[in-house]
Amino acid sequence: MRGGGGRRGSPRSCPWLWTGPRRPALSRPAALVRSRLLLRRPRPPRAATDRLPALAPAPGSRPAPGLAMLRALRPGSPGPGPLGQALPPSATALRHRLRQVSTERSSASWGGRVRGGQGYADRIPEAEAVLDLLEKCPEHQKKGDFPVIVFEGLDATGKTTVTEAVKDNLNGILLRSPPPCISQWRTVFDDEPTPIKRAFYAAGNYILASEIAKASTQAPVIIDRYWHSTAAYTIATETNGKVKDLPPAHDEVYQWPEDLLKPDLVLLLTVDPEERVQRLQRRGLEKTKEEAELEANSLFRQRVEESYRRMVNPACQVVDASPSKEEVLKTVLQLINKHFAL
Repeated sequence: MRGGGGRRGSPRSCPWLWTGPRRPALSRPAALVRSRLLLRRPRPPRAATDRLPALAPAPGSRPAPGLAMLRALRPGSPGPGPLGQALPPSATALRHRLRQVSTERSSASWGGRVRGGQGYADRIPEAEAVLDLLEKCPEHQKKGDFPVIVFEGLDATGKTTVTEAVKDNLNGILLRSPPPCISQWRTVFDDEPTPIKRAFYAAGNYILASEIAKASTQAPVIIDRYWHSTAAYTIATETNGKVKDLPPAHDEVYQWPEDLLKPDLVLLLTVDPEERVQRLQRRGLEKTKEEAELEANSLFRQRVEESYRRMVNPACQVVDASPSKEEVLKTVLQLINKHFAL
């Protein structure tokens, strides 16, 4: 399960409460790789600039630097309404949305459920808990001296196997999104309308950023899914039709939020669609709603995959995960060595 707690290398609590375990003694090759990674210092973040018209900020709040990411799209792409409503582009917007749904929700605002032909308002108590965790996170998190490497991809592309192996090879720390402190509520939010569901997953990224900031001061950080996953599924869900109907390449919707901690490297694992379905069947696990949609709707799967490929700043480096796990791991480690000039 994504974001499940209790796995080796994954903290059981949120970043402001977490202290990592003592690292085991390193072999000479692992120590050499780790020391070289430490020598690579992150570049200071560029000043946030936003030359595009921003979306309206939450009432009473200052405009957030990432609000222009989901600006009005070009002709032929989905309007700003669906994407802007489905995925708040900043922590400020997320807090505003979660604050709304933790108190009350109307069918008119959120596409809520209908009883007897009439919409009705209700609250989501879990949203208040997520909001509380989000508000404890410092704004504009900064990473430590160690690299942060994200693995993205559809289910059954080998992310769990590869991330565990890379974590062991680099003597790193493995994190997952959504983080364990909120993953217990995934089933609650998965049954909610899209704007609320995406707000939950987006909030998970900001909460995870606090954990990344802490962990990257101690060891290389390996992450199983992060912002690109949240954005790719949102874009694909809110766009109808074929790949050509997606927002055009280089559109701002594919940009990384300016107020979210950025990884050093993002690797996108891909496999042949038929092979991926066979892997899922061998797992024997219950399918999520999105996985069922991926299997039943090839156009949706293509939109998700293409959305991943169009992400920029940072972009995804595609890795063919069809070969044996040993070959895939070798390829991944070579890309890491090349990226960090080891």
